[in-house]
Amino acid sequence: MVSEKPDAVNSSQRGNTRLSMTTKPKKKKNIIAPKGKLGVLLPGIGGAVSTTFIAGVEAIKAGIGKPIGSMTQLGSIRLGKRTDKTSPLIKDLIPLYDINDLVFYGWDIFSDNCYDAALNAGVLKSELLEQIKEPLKSVSPQSAVFERKFVKNLNGKNIKRAKTKMDLANQLIKDIDNFKKDNNLARLVMVWCGSTEVYLEKSDVHKSIRKFEKGLKENNPAIAPSMIYAYAAIKTGTPYANGAPNLSVDIPALEELAKKNSVPICGKDFKTGQTLMKTILAPGLKSRLLGLNGWFSTNILGNRDGEVLDDPYSFKTKEASKLSVLEYIFQPDLYPELYSNYYHKVRINYYPPRGDEKEAWDNIDIFGWLGYKMQIKINFLCRDSILAAPIVLDLVLFLDLAQRAGMSGIQEWLSFYFKSPMVGDQLYPEHDVFIQQMKLKNTLRYMAGEELITHLGLDYYD
Repeated sequence: MVSEKPDAVNSSQRGNTRLSMTTKPKKKKNIIAPKGKLGVLLPGIGGAVSTTFIAGVEAIKAGIGKPIGSMTQLGSIRLGKRTDKTSPLIKDLIPLYDINDLVFYGWDIFSDNCYDAALNAGVLKSELLEQIKEPLKSVSPQSAVFERKFVKNLNGKNIKRAKTKMDLANQLIKDIDNFKKDNNLARLVMVWCGSTEVYLEKSDVHKSIRKFEKGLKENNPAIAPSMIYAYAAIKTGTPYANGAPNLSVDIPALEELAKKNSVPICGKDFKTGQTLMKTILAPGLKSRLLGLNGWFSTNILGNRDGEVLDDPYSFKTKEASKLSVLEYIFQPDLYPELYSNYYHKVRINYYPPRGDEKEAWDNIDIFGWLGYKMQIKINFLCRDSILAAPIVLDLVLFLDLAQRAGMSGIQEWLSFYFKSPMVGDQLYPEHDVFIQQMKLKNTLRYMAGEELITHLGLDYYD
């Protein structure tokens, strides 16, 4: 995204050239203004992440909470040179929807309203939930598209019935259309907050929209429920983000449909907890060219996510997402002496007494000058739903922004929020959280017609 200044000079002119830390975008994006209400569609609306997100938004609306962790609400963005001292809030630079204009809707295999579901999840204190009881009670889930072979450890009864998967998709499309009409909504965004499905690899039915729609009509076993939700979203022109590690919108058929229907998509797997720490620490080790012998990671958690991941087939999906991070950050092909032979192990253990209060341990064996060994120990007592809730908010607002700015297909600039970011063909995903943040903020500068920042900074010293 960042390029050399267009007024490049030849070597005879170089002595009089000022090297700039900024570069002009080609043009300011024409962004449609946010008007009316924005509908937020949540598969898995009764889960810990969704209820923590919705309750958090309602608490913020009521003035009894703050949007800690949300870039759209608290983040600032530097414009121009450091000496300009211009750093407005992102929400003051770019036209985003106000959180007061969000309206919630979703599906779940359990029928509890969001107040009861939040109490059951046990993430937020009952004293807080009592203060926002009425708006939470008003949000109840629609029956969900669910197939137990994809999430073996859950067995809810609030489930849609149909002869074919295409019929199920059409039921979702009808739900979406009715919700939009009944609430007089201007726009919609869908974020998958459902459980991790069993491991799937891309197959022939995923290769084109023609094959995929044929597979829906024929109940192809390689089409998972999350794909049906993604299809319904894209067919209705609704941006879609996948917050779980399962194969969902990241298949050629749905990427093709998203481009055709001018729909932004992104994913996958919210970057929270242990993997967040990895994408913070691993770039630091690599920047100092410290070698790695091994990275052992283990977790205990007792919420619904932990119960789902207790099934080895769902865990394999999560494991693939978590394991990929280090390889792309360390680039062993470029640094074989440092990173070509490290051991990386990830474990997740279901431990009901812990509830949503996950605990993660990391043991990192590194080596430095002359090969001398060192160790790093991390003990992270975190709350995945607390870390995920502001991600959901930012994705809702940024995906809608992308659509209003005329952007469609894969939104790589939102990689900042995911463990396994979607990227275009022939590209590898960027996992370094600091590079991801730079990409995100430069995209916002580009949309606003502001100079992109390279952080070169030599012009300060000319």
